[in-house]
Amino acid sequence: MRILYATMKAVRRYGLEGVRIQNVSKLAGISPGALYRYFDGKDQLLVECFTYVDRQAAAIFEHLRFDPLSMRIDPMGAIKGLWLPYFRFWTSHPDETVFYFRFRDSVSFPQYDKGRDVTYFNTFIGMVQAFKGAFPSLDRIDQDLLWLHVLTSTVMYAKYVVEGVLPNTQGTEDTVFQLLTTGLSGYLRAEEP
Repeated sequence: MRILYATMKAVRRYGLEGVRIQNVSKLAGISPGALYRYFDGKDQLLVECFTYVDRQAAAIFEHLRFDPLSMRIDPMGAIKGLWLPYFRFWTSHPDETVFYFRFRDSVSFPQYDKGRDVTYFNTFIGMVQAFKGAFPSLDRIDQDLLWLHVLTSTVMYAKYVVEGVLPNTQGTEDTVFQLLTTGLSGYLRAEEP
């Protein structure tokens, strides 16, 4: 764990391309040789960091109370109840946020993404399916584009918060949520059977 955290801190300081095993080992307080006992090299280390953070983000949804009935009464409130803990996770984990954003934006991510296991997002996927069941018009949205928009925008705005570009305030949270969901609100109308 110490090596993973040191890697994310090093990526935040030096960038994804600029980080070196020597930077990581120094921040972790170990020799470069000791690091190689656990990881084959930088590429494996970056993938392990991403998987670790991705699993942390997915675990947020495991602990949320989700009431499928409330989404019919107040769909935007239900979405905010799911989104806000996710956004706050990112704003409270600066090194993880900057690392995650940079790794997802890297040239190697698309290839990695094709083969990765995302079964740890099953709880979240179940929540999405419940929304789609209640609001069939959501199926008219390109799902890849929708989730890319929500994920990328959420992490990007959180990165701006942890970098001090945006203030970490209720106003920032409300504005980001409004920006993310403005287009979505038109799809959250119950259809007559």
